[in-house]
Amino acid sequence: MQHFTKIDGKVEVNITYPAGFMDVISVEKTGEHFCLVYDMKGCFVAHCITVEEAKYKLCKVRMIMVGMKGIPHLMTHDAQTIRYPDPLTKVNDTVQIDLGTGKIINLIKFDMGNVCMVIGGATLGCVGVITNRGRHPGSFNVVHVKDANGNSFATRLSNIFVIGNDNKPWISLPKGKGIQLTIAEERDKRLATKQSRG
Repeated sequence: MQHFTKIDGKVEVNITYPAGFMDVISVEKTGEHFCLVYDMKGCFVAHCITVEEAKYKLCKVRMIMVGMKGIPHLMTHDAQTIRYPDPLTKVNDTVQIDLGTGKIINLIKFDMGNVCMVIGGATLGCVGVITNRGRHPGSFNVVHVKDANGNSFATRLSNIFVIGNDNKPWISLPKGKGIQLTIAEERDKRLATKQSRG
């Protein structure tokens, strides 16, 4: 097996390696870089990205803890453990990690008005702006999201992955830009494309 493929900046020769959401896949021989994200159908897609974008990845903070000798740690969604994080970092925030050094270079807070991608549930793959967060003690916290077309939907807090500040995502989005269309809208779009070709 030749060492052509890198996942998150590390050479990987295992063909069954479990790559997951937000992982950066680089093929240096062809100069191609991909990021694994969800499309608007809720399926994994290898989205082609630029060289600059392939130098970092976004990770959701799953847990913050204090280890031995009082050293603070955080654990990300892809099971990375990073020591001495920014004290402002909270659970559900997103950190930008440099793939060369493995260190945190930036932080996106889980706040209203920030762009997010849904990573679970019925609206998997949708991208929108966080409009409201409902707290329900003893049950699931619910987050309300509004997409670029003005459609609103709600999902569990655990299904939200913040990808940018304000209306600017820090990653490029795949085809469809995370906007879920109804069956009628999909049909109209398909017919319009067919007529423009014909």
